[in-house]
Amino acid sequence: MAFVAAPLLTATSLPASADLVVLQYHHISSQTPASTSTTPDLFRSQLAMLEKLDIPVKPLQAATEQALSGKTGSTPVAALTFDDAYSSVYDTAAPILLEAGIPFTVFVNSQAITEKRHGYMTWDQLKDLARHPEVTIGNHSADHAHLVRRPDETEDAWHRRVTASLDDAQETIEAKLGTDAPLFAYPYGEFDAEVETLVKKRGWYGYGQHSGPIGPSSGDTRLPRFPMANAYGGTDGLKDKLLSETLPVDANTLPDGTLKQNPPVLHLTLPDGMKPGPLTCYGSQVGQLSVTPTGDGQTVEVVADRSFNSRRFRYNCTYPAGNGRFYWQSVQWLDLSQAED
Repeated sequence: MAFVAAPLLTATSLPASADLVVLQYHHISSQTPASTSTTPDLFRSQLAMLEKLDIPVKPLQAATEQALSGKTGSTPVAALTFDDAYSSVYDTAAPILLEAGIPFTVFVNSQAITEKRHGYMTWDQLKDLARHPEVTIGNHSADHAHLVRRPDETEDAWHRRVTASLDDAQETIEAKLGTDAPLFAYPYGEFDAEVETLVKKRGWYGYGQHSGPIGPSSGDTRLPRFPMANAYGGTDGLKDKLLSETLPVDANTLPDGTLKQNPPVLHLTLPDGMKPGPLTCYGSQVGQLSVTPTGDGQTVEVVADRSFNSRRFRYNCTYPAGNGRFYWQSVQWLDLSQAED
């Protein structure tokens, strides 16, 4: 399978650019939970779409650094990631990708591997993958616990718990595999400013589970990925995701997502040249959101017409970028009053 440069597609409202789209997987199987699984046939179809669109797949760290610095050029770029190190990735996805020379990253929660839990890879299998130059092993915490401080948890107890989970996993991966990549995927995609501070202190990039591409306006500890499970990875909408561009709003100025009111209010300030009218936003399970211009007309208020009753939900906003492409911005909200998974 060959991945070469795509022709330039020109945006109408801002100078043309191309950003990094990171695809997030868990299981590659027809026999595992549907919510976190991508069938092998769909996985092959997604790879075929990348090839059809002439989108190169690059190693995650290098591609992230290029995207954040604005050095991706005019060619869309993709990276592939697999959370949890499930055995189906070793058995099914890895042979397909390695045969084609396609790079990918596996995010490991180390305790599951050490405890030899059913359905996960072994350390020997991970070592076998890690010897290939196409494969990067990243940190997914030691215990895959929720990292945001619980309402009844003291700051000291939280700090000890999360620090141990982050560092134990990194140290175990380095000891077992000899690798020390600065790549971290938040369990459940959950983070807040406190967790981000710990990730940033370690010099790591932090990847969530909210959708969108990565570009110069993205935050390096709140990086988005497009989930590719069966319900979200269908090829009908995949082209829009693969060709999407980062909405030029500084992600570090957006809320960390910890819910302060329900429904939450999101304020987005669009750059000059982007009128609020074409901005369209949707909320998980509630559909289209209200988008109301405020102040000088460049700032909009985005809110749902009713409250949410789930622990995690998202606001996804898109804006036409020209030639059938879209700017994309997603914010994940976290309601700590709801029970952990």
